[in-house]
Amino acid sequence: MRARLVVFPVKGRNWCFSRSVEPLVTGTASSSHTPTTLKQLWHKFTSSNQHNSNNLELIVDFISHKMNNAWINMEKAPHGSLKNKIHGLGLKLLAREKPSEMFLKSISKEVTHLQVIYPSSLNARLVRRRLRHVAMRGTIIHKKYLYGSVSLLPFTFAFSVLPLPNIPFFWILYRTYSHWRALQGSEKLLKLVSDQSQTQNSAVSDVKGSEAEQKNSEQETSNLQVSQWVLLPSAELEKLVRHGDKDDGLSKCGVSDICAIFKLNNIHVLKYRDSV
Repeated sequence: MRARLVVFPVKGRNWCFSRSVEPLVTGTASSSHTPTTLKQLWHKFTSSNQHNSNNLELIVDFISHKMNNAWINMEKAPHGSLKNKIHGLGLKLLAREKPSEMFLKSISKEVTHLQVIYPSSLNARLVRRRLRHVAMRGTIIHKKYLYGSVSLLPFTFAFSVLPLPNIPFFWILYRTYSHWRALQGSEKLLKLVSDQSQTQNSAVSDVKGSEAEQKNSEQETSNLQVSQWVLLPSAELEKLVRHGDKDDGLSKCGVSDICAIFKLNNIHVLKYRDSV
């Protein structure tokens, strides 16, 4: 599967790293479906000789499926009910999630190729270094928080004796899953941007002007079949960034225009702009 990443400065030293909502090429169907019941989960364990890492992924996918179903049920609950209030509290907690974590979680294990779009005025090597920094920093931070969240789970489980939904337990369980997904995305991104030859970088490092950009774009398109990632300078993105650039960063209108053209999540990009 190929994923399109869009990278651009939003405010001062703050850069946005976001994956396009619609991937360029959809991957093939998953070879194994996510188990939805304990019986199916046990059947997958006993019917195939899988490594421990694959078994762990099955368990995580199973728990994730159950959590998603529970979240959907709370969203559909009547207004003013306890489930509806818990859903509102969950939305407030999710709003505090960092945009870099959302970005890393979007790099799934199915991604095998990256297409990185950035303003044409930026240096390709700088963009690559920034991506590597985000990936390396993510592996360190989310591994630390993953261990911390796992260590808190037994303590929050003690709240299950109360005659109320164990909100602390489910929140820590979600944070454990979120940090695990972000860690997997960090490692995947680091692997993809580290296994690229220097020839591909030099081919797009300082491309400027529409004619040169179009010529190199054709060459890059042919190289997509053999390259794990490719850097594509965009004059259109450069124009949008320069047009909306202000002392306090890109305006909301500028962010909306970029998100509409490159199919980005507007809320995630604004979080990058407003982050300290």
